[in-house]
This record gives sequence, structure tokens and C-alpha cells, in this order.
Amino acid sequence: MINHLIIEYVISGSQARGSPTRSLTVAEPVRISSPSPSRGRRSLRIDIVNKNILWLFLCISVLTGCAYFAVQSAPKKSPSTTRRPAAEQADALFWKTLHGGQYDQIPVALNALTAAYIVDPGDATTAAHIGWLHVWRIAERTRMVDIPATITDHAVMGRRYFEEAVRLNPKDARYLGFYGGILLAEGSIHQDEKLTRKGYFTLMDSIKAFPEFNYFTAGYVMSERPRDSKQFNEGLEYQWLNLDVCVGEKVNRHNPDYQKYMHLKTDKGQKRVCWNSWIAPHNLEGFFLNMGDMLVKAGDWQTAQKIYANARFSDEYNQWKFRDLLEERITQAETNVTAFNAPQDTAGRTAQPIMFQSAFSCMGCHQE
Repeated sequence: MINHLIIEYVISGSQARGSPTRSLTVAEPVRISSPSPSRGRRSLRIDIVNKNILWLFLCISVLTGCAYFAVQSAPKKSPSTTRRPAAEQADALFWKTLHGGQYDQIPVALNALTAAYIVDPGDATTAAHIGWLHVWRIAERTRMVDIPATITDHAVMGRRYFEEAVRLNPKDARYLGFYGGILLAEGSIHQDEKLTRKGYFTLMDSIKAFPEFNYFTAGYVMSERPRDSKQFNEGLEYQWLNLDVCVGEKVNRHNPDYQKYMHLKTDKGQKRVCWNSWIAPHNLEGFFLNMGDMLVKAGDWQTAQKIYANARFSDEYNQWKFRDLLEERITQAETNVTAFNAPQDTAGRTAQPIMFQSAFSCMGCHQE
């Protein structure tokens, strides 16, 4: 179209000499019937225009290529090698808020961490902790009387900061697992299948890198799916596989007595995440609470009772804030099959939510 207009313009110059305007396209052959000077000049002009157009497209291609290479050749963001006092102070507030279950204090802790991040944006730990607070905010949103629509913004912010944490410290596969999980959440919110698939396969990569940690992470986020869905059943299987990699053998699916494995408790290496720690003071209890809920939701309430009961083997069980709730889960397991599969209201609430959809979805493991 551009060539057509330009050629028409060039040829129309002869109209001043009494010649009619004639439109040509690039594909139209230019016939020269005689070596007359006027037609020779006309052909030369068309040739010049075509060359100019060619140069124009070449320049555009070069400029586009320059932009690509300029972006790709930009220096990578460097991770910090030391932590600053402001970051350490913000971390102290982070752990106090998290372990204290102080959900209403999340904005205060977020502000302190974000201020520290602005000073040192190469700190992967600070980025991850900011991401974690955003995740906590949306995960336990049912604490709120009125849940604002803007609560979903925390998924976007959580994803952004975990993305940064992964980029700054790709060796910590815990970050990769959280990143995959929040990608799934963001994809679901925006009904973006591409983002959802990216989240799923990121979770698969995180499992390969750190199965003791990320089998749980992947399975946990899939627990809210319908019980007859492929994703839910895949997530439930991940809980069994998590137990297997933690104890070094296949745990009995019909009689999962965990007492015989309690002597394996360690605070070293990758298997440290299989047990309670200062980061997750009730990790073991929370794990069995969630897995029991998933089994009940699946309809296998008898096995769920045995899984719930394994939480009692933890040395910290009597100090666990959610001990009474778990005991109720055992006695109400059969009736909860229906309750756990009840539809949510418009705010995402149910009368009896599974752990992942509850107001203790994070605190079940992390609150002291």
C-alpha cells in the first residue's frame, strides 16, 4: 500500500506536463517501450523509490534488532553478598509478626521490609520475605469480616517479589516452589491459562530440585481443587510422596503409622524441612492436618483419622494452638466429607473449610 502511494505520487509529477496520472503497484511490471528520455527518467525514479523503501525497512529491522540486543546485553542484577542492618531489623519484625500470628500487623512488617529492599534491592532474603507476607495476606483473607476485591493484588505483588528472589538466589528451591504456587494463584485470578501452566511447570521444577519441601508446596495449593479433578488427586499423591522422601521408604498407605519414623528427626540437610524447626515450629502437625483434610475431602475419612493422629507424635503437640481443632477433625472425619466438598460463597468462604482455605492456612505450621 505504501509503495503504491509513493509510486503514484512520483508518476503524477508528469501530470504537470499534460500526462495522465497512472497508479502502479510494486508487483506491476514497468514496461519501457522505447528509450525515450522521459520514460527513462520515470523508470529511474521508481527504482530510486524502491531502493529507498528497501533501506527504510532495513533500518527498521536494524533498529529493532538493536533494541533486542540492547535489552539482552544489559548487565544482570547482582545479588547482595552481605546484609544491611535495616534488612536484619526488618527480618526480626517479620519473624515476630509471623510466629505471633499477627495478621493485622502485616502492613507494618511489609513497610519495614519494603523500605529495606529499596535500599538494597539485591537482597534475595528480603525479597522473599516481602513475597511471603503478600502470600500470607491473601491466603488467610477469611480472617477479614469484609474481604475487598483488591485482596487479589497481593497475588500479583507476591509473585513479583518471589520472582525476584528466585532470580537473585536460584539455588534456594524453596523460593521456586513459592513462586510456582503464587503463579498458579495469579493465573486463576486472571483466568490466564498461560500463566497457570507456567505456575504448574515451575512447581514441577521445584519438586525436582527439593522434593522434601516442594511436594508439600505443590500438593497444598492443589488441595482446593474439586476432589474428582486430576489436580486434586495429583496433589494428594504428592503428600504421600513427601512422606516417602522424608523417611526414605514407601509409607504404608493403609496403616500410615508415623511413630516408627520419629527417630529420624534432624535439623541438617534437606530432610530438616520434614520436621519442626524454628522457622516452622509446628511443621509436622500442620502437615498432617492438611493431609488429613485432603483425605477426608477425597472421601477416605478412615485413613484420614490415622494421618491426623500422627500429629500427636510431635514433641511440640501439646503447645500447638490448633491441637483441639485437630482432635475435632478426628471425631468429625466422616461428617466432614460432605462439609469439605460444600461450595464456597462469593467471598470464598465455607462453613467448614479445609486447611488451605482457612484462617490458619499459614499459621497451622508457623505460629508459635
